[in-house]
Amino acid sequence: MKRRQNQAVRDFKERSLITHFNSKSPISEQYRTIRTNIQFSSADTEYRTMMVTSSGPGEGKSTTTANLAVVLAQQGKKVLLIDADLRKPTAHYTFRVSNAQGLTNILTKQMPISEACRGTEVENLSVLPSGPIPPNPAELLGSRMMKEMIQEALNDYDIVLFDTPPVLAVTDAQILANICDGVILVVGSNITEKEAALKSKELLQAAKAKLLGVVLNRKKMKKGQYYYYYGS
Repeated sequence: MKRRQNQAVRDFKERSLITHFNSKSPISEQYRTIRTNIQFSSADTEYRTMMVTSSGPGEGKSTTTANLAVVLAQQGKKVLLIDADLRKPTAHYTFRVSNAQGLTNILTKQMPISEACRGTEVENLSVLPSGPIPPNPAELLGSRMMKEMIQEALNDYDIVLFDTPPVLAVTDAQILANICDGVILVVGSNITEKEAALKSKELLQAAKAKLLGVVLNRKKMKKGQYYYYYGS
């Protein structure tokens, strides 16, 4: 039983972090394409704080965030992935770190960011898990402490990447979108409805977000034995 559980954990990690465990796969190449597109879009502006969100749950935003963080770190940049989904956090599962302490502890002044961040097996990549789930996520994310924490993180990291809740579910993503340099919207092929995607775009723009682009996730296009994820 324990052997099967350990294997299940390994399988989950390899699926969630394909850019680390199988960097030569066609899917990993698409994540590098997303990285390149972001860098082209920032020719005149340096995007150091970016957030990834989606319209609704199950569209792949957390997997996209994790793998984007990996390919940025593989480029030699010091990257901090912050799990800002204070309602349904997942980064601690993906990177197999403790969630006993994290972002919420920093925002409530219980500990400094230097103690809450966790190293990962990916070189140059650290993760800040959400920490205990609070009763007031939106208020914490919009607090003065959040802005101060971001500025402190930028002293130690080249890029800070946020995984946030879906736009249409709660206001959290809009709050963070207003203070991040850029926003990436993930939509799921045959999952996200067109109206939902357009509404998400409108809400982000109303929050004065800089929308860098949209990642189309789970679009299966068979070519030989491979399925490609296309991002644009």
